[in-house]
Amino acid sequence: MSVHPTALVHPDAVIGDGVVVGPWSTVGPGVVLGEGVTLVSHVVVQQDTTVGARTVIHPFAVIGGDPQHNGYKGETVRLEIGSDNSIREHATFNRGTPQGSGVTRVGSNGLFMTGAHVGHDAIVGDNVVMANSATLGGHARIGDKVFLGGLCAVHQNGRVGQGAIVGGLAAVTRDVIPYGSAWGNHAKLHGLNLIGLKRKGYGKDAVRRLLAAFRDLFEGEGVFADRLQKVETEYADLVEIMEIVTFIREDSKRPLCLPGD
Repeated sequence: MSVHPTALVHPDAVIGDGVVVGPWSTVGPGVVLGEGVTLVSHVVVQQDTTVGARTVIHPFAVIGGDPQHNGYKGETVRLEIGSDNSIREHATFNRGTPQGSGVTRVGSNGLFMTGAHVGHDAIVGDNVVMANSATLGGHARIGDKVFLGGLCAVHQNGRVGQGAIVGGLAAVTRDVIPYGSAWGNHAKLHGLNLIGLKRKGYGKDAVRRLLAAFRDLFEGEGVFADRLQKVETEYADLVEIMEIVTFIREDSKRPLCLPGD
């Protein structure tokens, strides 16, 4: 490992092989830096935080800071970050709260651009991109392969399902379905994330069926609950549609983001 002479590393911190702690960085108590982690310079990993292997954290990021919650009174709470993430300048990731799960969890292979914020008790999946200043309120849940546009904000307790895309400046006050495409203030559902689906290798016929299921669910006639049941039956062979159905049926503290809602 390489620790710059100007860096401060708490004696209780666990530093893995090949870790680089750059100039003027601070590593606090209860911190575990996995193999090959790089703190470029001026990075604060405050306390009680695990950073997975090969994650790179850029200048002026504050990772593992206290939760921004009036009820927090100094209890031991944690932040857990997976491997191979790129965390850019001025990003802030907060630890959990006793009132929540006590842990904020961030997956692997993510890109968190300048000023991105992950609030207390949030759960962030793998391969997530948060563009500049994208913000997650406390207890937000973000699925795998989600793209959050610059300056968007996900309300506390909000959910964004796997493979969804949220446009820049969007105020996400309602849950966004898996593979959905939402934007606006307040954010509305504008269809499926077609670009993301094509990048995953979906052909025209597969995309056409997914769009048909989407229209049947959100634009069909009758009561929404009946349409949901119909889609669940008629498109049972489409994994992505079943993910959407499961997402909608889960208990949530936020309403569902709907087209034109």
